[in-house]
Amino acid sequence: MTEPLVEYPSLPKIELHRHLEGSLRLETMLAIASAHQITVPDNIVRLRNLVQVQSDEPFTYQNFLAKFATLRLFYRSPEAIHRITREAVEDAANDNVRYLELRFTPVALSRAERFPLENVTDWVCQSAQEAARKFGIVVRLIASVNRHEPVEMAEQVAWLAAERIDDGLVALDLAGNEAEFPAGPFLGLFREARQAGLKATIHAGEWGGAANVREAIEEFQVGRIGHGVRVLEDESITALARERGTTFEVCVTSNYQSGVVTALKAHPLQKMLDCGLNVALGTDDPSISQITLSDEYRLVCESLGLTSDVLKQRILAAAEAGFLQGRERDRLLARLRKELNLQ
Repeated sequence: MTEPLVEYPSLPKIELHRHLEGSLRLETMLAIASAHQITVPDNIVRLRNLVQVQSDEPFTYQNFLAKFATLRLFYRSPEAIHRITREAVEDAANDNVRYLELRFTPVALSRAERFPLENVTDWVCQSAQEAARKFGIVVRLIASVNRHEPVEMAEQVAWLAAERIDDGLVALDLAGNEAEFPAGPFLGLFREARQAGLKATIHAGEWGGAANVREAIEEFQVGRIGHGVRVLEDESITALARERGTTFEVCVTSNYQSGVVTALKAHPLQKMLDCGLNVALGTDDPSISQITLSDEYRLVCESLGLTSDVLKQRILAAAEAGFLQGRERDRLLARLRKELNLQ
């Protein structure tokens, strides 16, 4: 029997893994560059080569991360940060994302003009919630800290986040270059952040091996892991993740473009599902990868062989793994079950 056609843009979506700093519109970058005399190419075609992965470039984590060197030039004013945040939420809403967890890196946003961390954090919180109301989407924020930066700087971000839980900033994320910098120095910080009421997710098992996934689960005690696709390299760690019900925030296009997998067809998404692992699909950096979440849904079904029923289950699984709580969470789940016919 032929699988029914799926209208991917019309599906209700849940996004748990999207970085604000990887969600800038090209037109917005040009406008900010013009307003602040930033030295970048003055047309979209040339700018695209600096900030988006191209098909003729090496698909490596070094090349992928290099895009952020240019992207970090654009956080030049409160107005620019407000605009970038608002548009990231609007773009998600236009793709029929019903619930968005948008992670952002206060240190990166503050660096170009040496804005106080508390200011940039407040600007993102304010703009995200205003845009959520305007565009009819539920948004929660995740403050991200980088492995290659001092723990003391991450501590500042964590306490700013803990003070803004009521403003929708609900979790802490550890990101950055996993291949060269360990997570261990941040363990105490994440324990304290959890005690302060923050949720947590950690990038692990992306550019580092399965042992990093074990560390995230057993030492950091997180229930969600960014990417984590290398978990399958160790059967005992795969079993641990399955037993704990760990949710893996998998971003297929990003994994390919950053060299985690050598080919799209080689992506372990289906194997992860076959092993009983819980997977939620995300975009990671939609502007860098030139994708939407609809594109990712289409990709996993048409290139990796997921059925529409499995895709719908992954959408619901993402909602269940989200950091939304209380009545809002109950309403979201009920609405999704009805729309996806998963009653």
